[in-house]
Amino acid sequence: MGTWAVDAFGNDFAQDWAEDLHETSNLDAVEDTLNTALENGGELEAPFAAEALAAIEVLARLQGKGGPRSEDSASVDEWVEARKAKAVKPRTDLAAKAAQAIERVLGPDSELRQLWEDSEHYADWRASVEDLRARL
Repeated sequence: MGTWAVDAFGNDFAQDWAEDLHETSNLDAVEDTLNTALENGGELEAPFAAEALAAIEVLARLQGKGGPRSEDSASVDEWVEARKAKAVKPRTDLAAKAAQAIERVLGPDSELRQLWEDSEHYADWRASVEDLRARL
């Protein structure tokens, strides 16, 4: 996985997911992504975990609780602004799924957590995910 930042959008998986998000006009892609992260009973593979974090960040941004805007988040920020203009609000069940997905991403069966744990930037990544959880 190409990774250059600890935030939700600083990797190739999240960037590809954000591009696909533009093909939708509702929260179906967000829900599908969260369902994928939650329905996998075994190890949560890194691509699915990274996409889940990007989807959760979309929910936070729709609630006005987004993280820092950057070049990496620009595509999602554009999509979110268009949805806000149309008064698209996240459903409460999506917030519950998002909270469960964060638990999976941080859990012992998360490949993404394991990869970050093996890096010198684990504490920063963990703090970024905890910040996202707090903003839900």
